[in-house]
Amino acid sequence: MTGMNKRRIGHIDGVVPGSVFASRLEAKYANLHADNMRGISRLKGQDGVYVADAIVLNGGYEDDEDEWYRILYTGASPDVDKAGKKLLRSQSWDYRDNAALKLSYERGLDIRIIRGPKGDQRYSLPDQYRYDGLYRVTAARTAISKSPAPDGSPIEICQFELERLPDEKQELTQAERDITAVLVQQEERLQEELEDGLVDDEEGEFSDAEKLPRTRAVSVQRIVRDAAAARRIKDLYEHECQICGTRIVGPDAKPYSEGAHIRPLGKPHSGPDVERNILCLCPNCHVRFDMGAIVIDEDWSIVVRAGQFGDAVRSKLKMHRKHRVHEDYVRYHRDWWQGASDPSQS
Repeated sequence: MTGMNKRRIGHIDGVVPGSVFASRLEAKYANLHADNMRGISRLKGQDGVYVADAIVLNGGYEDDEDEWYRILYTGASPDVDKAGKKLLRSQSWDYRDNAALKLSYERGLDIRIIRGPKGDQRYSLPDQYRYDGLYRVTAARTAISKSPAPDGSPIEICQFELERLPDEKQELTQAERDITAVLVQQEERLQEELEDGLVDDEEGEFSDAEKLPRTRAVSVQRIVRDAAAARRIKDLYEHECQICGTRIVGPDAKPYSEGAHIRPLGKPHSGPDVERNILCLCPNCHVRFDMGAIVIDEDWSIVVRAGQFGDAVRSKLKMHRKHRVHEDYVRYHRDWWQGASDPSQS
């Protein structure tokens, strides 16, 4: 992938959110990040001043917080100023990496986020790096670190707050771009016909047709993409349902399964689109899981809250050694539905 595109602000063509890399070096060759060691990547702008274009989350400092949609990120320090996740002395806004990220905040520039294996275990892959899309720095401030300096004095840190851009502002695949172009063309053509009087919308004949094209690019939300994370999980299980063991194969000999998010995406749940939040399920179990008819207990046993005719479920959730479902998502799903009404009455 190296040499395909120059590194720049925003997305890199050909690298969609969810793309996985075996090492930081591979991510660097893909032009996602400028450095193989530093957390903050810098890029010289047209005015010759350095701004930040990417961040690697891979362990960081004790003051860091990663909630997927919102990140608290501690700035950079020289190696002599830190010991593991703790700082030995206060950080400076004049330090080049902090100055670059602060300027990106002031200019409203997008930041690519790459998560590494040493990051928050709810999102991290065991031994790979994943590009997780674009974020925007919403605040840059001086804060006090949780731990004091060796002499007991408080340590000031350069703290940044970042928020993930909405899904419609994340990168589109080529197929999505093609669909977007068709929708835009439809809107432009219909608008021209309305202006030229070629379409009589008073009788309502084109009332529905007028609404569809107005979805435009911002509404093309991965309608054709089999999300990368879900695809990896389904391939890992060879499309066998983790709950009931069913493996559906079509007449073309191709297997079929569905990627089910344990903590659902979007509001009000705000679950992340990551491997540790995804199950490989057959369509039946997917529906039952989504409606709370099935939940997973603390010991990974499968609890059927509403019965059905047909195949029985496993006693415990099947888990591949390379698929570490995180208990936080399972607990969220269980608590959500145990606080809801009996699904058999829905």
